[in-house]
Amino acid sequence: MPSQAMTVPCQYRTGRTLGSGTYAIVKEAIHIKTGKYYACKVINKKLMEGREHMVRNEIAVLKRVSSGHPNIVTLHDYFETAHNLYLCFDLCTGGELFDSICARGQYTEADAADLVRTIFGAVKYIHDCDIVHRDLKPENLLFRSKPEQTSEIMIADFGLSRVMADSKLNMLTEVCGTPGYMAPEIFKKTGHGKPVDVWAMGVITYFLLAGYTPFDRDTQKQEMEAIIAGDYRFEPEEYWGNVSETARSFVRACLTVDPELRPTAEEALQHPWLAAEVPHFVEKDGQPADLLPHVRKAFNARRTFRKAVFSMMAMRRMSAMASHLSPEHQRLNEDVFQYKQESEKEVLEDMNVIHHHNADVSGNEREGQPKGENDIRFQGDPATAGPEVPAASDSSVNLGKPAEGSKDVSEKLAAVSLAAKVSSAVKTK
Repeated sequence: MPSQAMTVPCQYRTGRTLGSGTYAIVKEAIHIKTGKYYACKVINKKLMEGREHMVRNEIAVLKRVSSGHPNIVTLHDYFETAHNLYLCFDLCTGGELFDSICARGQYTEADAADLVRTIFGAVKYIHDCDIVHRDLKPENLLFRSKPEQTSEIMIADFGLSRVMADSKLNMLTEVCGTPGYMAPEIFKKTGHGKPVDVWAMGVITYFLLAGYTPFDRDTQKQEMEAIIAGDYRFEPEEYWGNVSETARSFVRACLTVDPELRPTAEEALQHPWLAAEVPHFVEKDGQPADLLPHVRKAFNARRTFRKAVFSMMAMRRMSAMASHLSPEHQRLNEDVFQYKQESEKEVLEDMNVIHHHNADVSGNEREGQPKGENDIRFQGDPATAGPEVPAASDSSVNLGKPAEGSKDVSEKLAAVSLAAKVSSAVKTK
């Protein structure tokens, strides 16, 4: 049986806001006793009623991988106040993968291979823990600090990850991820598992070598069709002339359409491009060719284009919502904004909180806290857990109950999203 939850003074002080998502914000947090900085994901309970499985699953995954590999972001602590849930992670200040590459003075194929080798080592560890990440992409690859070193690259964001039993490694069927990095079997809904991460690594490797992704198309439909068919080229020659055939062979292996024939993470690490003692590269004047000019050019062009597209899509969505959503849905959008503002304004150092992590940020067991992860319950939970988390039944993490009336908000969020998509489709036809 779980022990009675203990309310204690908060050990953190929150700082600036680092980012914002649909249901959460990310704030800088300082551990008062040690002075260490963390990235704190703040989730308003009013927006999570009915979506508890999302946080339960993320915590279950992170508990398996945290502190087990130097290139995986660690969940150091998690706790709750009356209104919010807090998850404290490593604060990665070195920036995203491609921004860091573009800021370099030189970048060779050997540099790309070092990055891929390091990331794949972390992917292998994730898979060895019976976890599939499902959202590997450059935006989720962060450098711990500046100056950026290959050994400091970190895999982050396990929100779409799943803990899976060996017998169910290809039983996931929901369509999820980031379109350009999703494997064919996800679109086909034929069942997927760990091989989708190897496919995503193939796309990332292609991106690291050229500055653009292999399946870039004018529309998402064309992109999906290209992915399902495995339709890509090592073109133009201007970008690929300085990339070795060994590197191309590695990309081809990872982008094998049939997941049964795709290499595992362990097999990918044994490929000559990553395993050879002497780096593979194309010589230019007796030195490894510098890929940075073309990579930076392609990446910056892609980023500018995507910003323009996203801006246009956002304007269309706003116009569609203003034209087609009911006053009730418009009020709901305002409520969501308000709830996130409430989360952002909460002053942690003035709060008493309930801790759920078994160890504090220094790694010491908290006095009076149970050691078994199955003992963990969030405030307000009944003795029996709520809806079962798919493929994550080893964890009994459950969220606390939010304020009354929040269930209506959560249920209507899906309706707003659907209405926006429908009205946008009507608007653009």
